[in-house]
Amino acid sequence: MSITGIVRKVFESRQRELEKHQNGGQALQEAVLGRLVAEAQNTEYGLNHAFAAIKGYEDFVRHIPVNTYEEMKGSIDRMRHGEADILWPGRVKWYAKSSGTTNDKSKFIPVSQEGLKRMHYQGGFDAVAMYLRNNPKSRIFDGRALILGGSHAPNYNLKDSLVGDLSAILIENINPLANLVRVPKKKTALIGDFEIKRDKIAREAMNKNVTNISGVPSWMLSVLTRMMEITGKTHLEEVWPNIEMFFHGGVAFTPYRKQYEQLITSPRMHYMETYNASEGFFGLQDDPTDKSMLLMLDYDVFYEFIPMDGGDVVPLWAVETGKNYAMVISTCCGLWRYEIGDTVQFTSTNPYKFIITGRTKHFINAFGEELIVDNAEKGLAYACEQTGAEVSEYTAAPVFMDANAKCRHQWLIEFAKRPADLQQFAELLDKRLQEINSDYEAKRYKNITLQPLEIIEARPNLFNDWLKQRGKLGGQHKVPRLSNSRDSIEQLLKLNQ
Repeated sequence: MSITGIVRKVFESRQRELEKHQNGGQALQEAVLGRLVAEAQNTEYGLNHAFAAIKGYEDFVRHIPVNTYEEMKGSIDRMRHGEADILWPGRVKWYAKSSGTTNDKSKFIPVSQEGLKRMHYQGGFDAVAMYLRNNPKSRIFDGRALILGGSHAPNYNLKDSLVGDLSAILIENINPLANLVRVPKKKTALIGDFEIKRDKIAREAMNKNVTNISGVPSWMLSVLTRMMEITGKTHLEEVWPNIEMFFHGGVAFTPYRKQYEQLITSPRMHYMETYNASEGFFGLQDDPTDKSMLLMLDYDVFYEFIPMDGGDVVPLWAVETGKNYAMVISTCCGLWRYEIGDTVQFTSTNPYKFIITGRTKHFINAFGEELIVDNAEKGLAYACEQTGAEVSEYTAAPVFMDANAKCRHQWLIEFAKRPADLQQFAELLDKRLQEINSDYEAKRYKNITLQPLEIIEARPNLFNDWLKQRGKLGGQHKVPRLSNSRDSIEQLLKLNQ
């Protein structure tokens, strides 16, 4: 029997538990809500919002407002300075650094010990459980796992307290036994300079028997491309003949699927999407033939949803399929009725399955950069101030990675007053975007993942002509400022010829 055949037994009881997601969604979520409120009732937030008096969902809604990061920022900052029992019992030592809000370059999401265990690591465990259930011939544990991670740094110089990418936090706290089956070594995984890191990872991993890989598609592709350069091979299975699985998340996989299928031609290769954010682990693609994900209901995340077409916040058991919702979460990391900023649409309510439809605001997140409109407006204002230019209309979209793993943002700008030097304007815009958005800055680092942005000058009245052509000139109709899709910008570029 293979090692995988022996290890399978560890996952059998959890595979049976997951069947409760089929019919018992409301009961699972009500149990999570009761547990979260009971554990946090003696925290400062719990006392201020009378958690002890909360007996069910209606009380929960009455006692606690819906929150954005701005509303919770003060409490989180106190926690980062070492205060205990603020949003969650005890001191929280870890903070996942995420993309900024309107007012800040970065958000710092608390990650408690309970959150690590009950959300993030449980999600990883369940991903494997589902994969083994779907693939009885798998030999995934007969080799190594390549797991990509970011980096971390001291948090306010407090002892044992760190801030950084969620992936780095997970690697730092992983069970030592897991290090026996994963690559690269921890020291390499946590290197801050991605250019150095990807080379070291490629060299460490290329002679190992890697059976599965985990990470963000754009970052992983960059590492694998480097490994192909070093080895001189064409296909990944020439380096790793037993590769069979990619657990991916962070950004949409669709733009990268073709490149991965060209790189990995083995008929035994499988893919699973995961929805693992700084704020929690929320979903897993349990059926490889279905693009939607199963909402994970027993991870100490209580879900609520705001209809994007208007209406009151509803609990999970009141959602409808086919409607767009903004997601609100309460977690064992101390986030209470927190608007995460993602929008989802349910494809099924028995079990609860969904697709991610985007963000609550216009954005570009093709490569993990999470560029929001507020960033764009501030960047353009700075470039205009420095050059004397004036912008009348603009839109921006990603140019997805080519075969050499190159990508960039493409901006189509209609100037009321054009800059004397368009290249200088582009450089100033790029510089300012890096200053105000840490995720964009990270992806632009040394041009590794994201190349310098490109500006195309639009002819006069291009955007009005486009809106008029579509019957949307005037009124409340607006040009989409940022988009993950190239649909709008391609139509505009065709008109710009």
